[in-house]
Amino acid sequence: MLVKTYGSAVYGVNALTITIEVNISKGNKYFMVGLPDNAVKESLQRVESAIHAAGYRMPRQKIVVNFAPADIRKEGSAYDLPIAISVLAASGQIPSAELASYFIMGELSLDGNIQPIKGALPIAIQARQEGMKGFILPKQNVREAAIVEQLHAYGVENLAQVISFFNQTETLTPVKVNTHEEFLKNISNYDHDFADVKGQENIKRALEIAAAGGHNVILIGPPGAGKTMLAKRLPTILPPLNLNEALETTKIHSVAGKLTAADALMTVRPYRSPHHTISDVALVGGGVNPQPGEISLAHNGVLFLDELPEFKRTVLEVMRQPLEDRQVSISRAKFSVEYPASFMLVASMNPCPCGFFNHPEKECVCAPGVVQKYLSKISGPLLDRIDLHVEVTPVNFTELASTQDAEKSESIRERVIVAREIQDLRFATNNNLHYNAQMNPKMVRKVCAIDESGIVLLKTAMEKLGLSARAYDRILKVARTIADLANSEQIALEHLAEAINYRSLDRSGWAG
Repeated sequence: MLVKTYGSAVYGVNALTITIEVNISKGNKYFMVGLPDNAVKESLQRVESAIHAAGYRMPRQKIVVNFAPADIRKEGSAYDLPIAISVLAASGQIPSAELASYFIMGELSLDGNIQPIKGALPIAIQARQEGMKGFILPKQNVREAAIVEQLHAYGVENLAQVISFFNQTETLTPVKVNTHEEFLKNISNYDHDFADVKGQENIKRALEIAAAGGHNVILIGPPGAGKTMLAKRLPTILPPLNLNEALETTKIHSVAGKLTAADALMTVRPYRSPHHTISDVALVGGGVNPQPGEISLAHNGVLFLDELPEFKRTVLEVMRQPLEDRQVSISRAKFSVEYPASFMLVASMNPCPCGFFNHPEKECVCAPGVVQKYLSKISGPLLDRIDLHVEVTPVNFTELASTQDAEKSESIRERVIVAREIQDLRFATNNNLHYNAQMNPKMVRKVCAIDESGIVLLKTAMEKLGLSARAYDRILKVARTIADLANSEQIALEHLAEAINYRSLDRSGWAG
């Protein structure tokens, strides 16, 4: 008897429908075809043990399991559950009439319990597109699948529950998730606040500009000046995720298996802070079975690289293309996958190995040429892609001991949201543009027009600092964001001057 069940394979952040066909006939061998990997081939032992644990029998006949389409590689253990259900239906132990109406995915334990899977959200989206009645999956993943409307998501704990459901001896209740409530619950759920930071008003201003326009920023200063403390608080002033951004971000974390059983929808912007020993593959994604890297996990959020010169040069250089294209393409011999990677890069570094170059009080003890060698660990092309270079100076005792309340993240965030709303209106006709940092050169010329005095100022700055064409564009983008924060239609001279001031590492004082 031939029986078909339906599951899915995840490629990148999208899912493809996989038909699991099981045929039982005369003989006594077990065949698995359709390009399965070792984890799928090993499912026989798990399926047999789970079926026995549920009180049913494994047929002692020829069983052929086919995964269609056969030219796509099937990976992982999530096909255990649909294989088990298909075997039971093909051997006449459960009815097969309703199987075609459901996507079924889950890894089986030997005792019949069901283990979590990766990529539940994109699979649920695919199930809805296929017009399925429901999606049966592990209880640990059900909340992320339940945010997909017009699809019933059933969370199950063991194989016996699924068998009872198809035997109609037990009913399963679909899980419902109110996305509006999820947003409201976590919209301001942060452990940090800018009110904790004493002084550093100029740095807070730079981070406000970065948040308002989605700009990349690097903080340069001596140890203990507050670089990491400030960077950790940047997500608290970013505008909340909209529903599309939340879904996109949740999909990536679902594919990577980073969501907990309590998670349904990611409503807080991601903040990723990898250690400087990270490898190229871990940062941008890849591997034998390509997985999203840190830059994709930071999509729609912040990627913080602490002590930037300590990262391997190759690791930093692989970020150059994703910083421009806002996505990363991972190619293999037989296929390629794309992961979104639209993140804000926030980096911090000491100005030299001892940490006190350009310090207002302490003297740098580095040998001649060491400072330049240290700074040269970060290539010019990478620095070009960072819009704001901000010098962080130590906080004096008077500011540290001050009892005066600093401005809260909430009030800074309100100004950032207003600036982002201006940008939303500006780019309303372009679905790929949401904030100033995403503008291409053509858009920069159109949106960032400056007057004669501004042209003279920018020309002088470019000649003195030796700026590249990319740096020219980035100065104009930052100036546009500063003007948006000031609610100004035109880029004024002071907006342009402030934007030029945020190119610290291009100035001669940093030549070493």
